[in-house]
Formats: sequence, C-alpha cells, structure tokens
Amino acid sequence: MPKGQELDVLSRRQCLDLLNKVRVGRLVFTEEALPAVQPVNFRLWHDDVVFRVAGGAKLSAATEKQVVAFEADELDADLHTGWSVTVVGHAQTVTDVDELVAIAGTFVQPWVDGRRDHFVRIRTEKVTGRQFRSRGVPHYLGTDTGASTVS
Repeated sequence: MPKGQELDVLSRRQCLDLLNKVRVGRLVFTEEALPAVQPVNFRLWHDDVVFRVAGGAKLSAATEKQVVAFEADELDADLHTGWSVTVVGHAQTVTDVDELVAIAGTFVQPWVDGRRDHFVRIRTEKVTGRQFRSRGVPHYLGTDTGASTVS
C-alpha cells in the first residue's frame, strides 16, 4: 500500500452495512468442477445476499446447496481508498411462498432481458471485510447513503 494508507478489518455489521450501499457484486461458485465468477445484481434480505437467476450453473449451485462466495466492493484506484467485503455461505433457492412474496416484485430487478424466475439466497455464514483509507480519514466509511435493507 502507498505510504500514508491504512488497512482496517471490518466487523460483520460494518460489512453488511457496506454491502447495503452497492447493488452489484461477484458470485464465486463451481461450474463443471472449476471455479467460476459472474457479476450479479443483488440485495440484502434478512442479512443474506439474494439475487435472481434464469437457470444454469448459478441455479445448480443453489439447488445443490453448494458453498459459494460473494464479493462486492467500492474502490478508488486513484486515491487508493475503498472497501471490499466477502460473504461465504451455502447457496439455496428460495421456495417458501411467503418469502417469495416478500422479495418478488420490488426487489432485485434483473439488468438484462429475459425471465429470471428463481431467487437464490446466500446464507451469510462467514463475512469478512477490509477498508483501505488515507491516514486521518475516520475508520469505517459508514452507511449514510439513504439505502435500506429489505426485510
């Protein structure tokens, strides 16, 4: 890191608050016995990561309840500041009717055309995060963005 930069380890709550500020992350899963990484738009729901899929390898990972990773960040390459959060947990499809009603419609709208009828939840079993900041900038960037967790 450049001279004058600091690295802070974030708490679980700080990590989840920061995830609530962004809408796109990267899903890391296994596809045909190899690691795969794909961007997904997501939301937090009851502190779990939720996104929509049409089918394919992401849905298979959830159906098989694979352990997956999810990473999101907000980085400034010029200032060498920002944060990164990683969630590790079991993926699962959301099938409970009450849960589907709660998350469908207003939440996790797909960015691309086509049907995305399946919701996938990643249980936040392990959450880690780091913040890179210039000396003198307060620890923890906070969540003063007006974003809110869907519950």
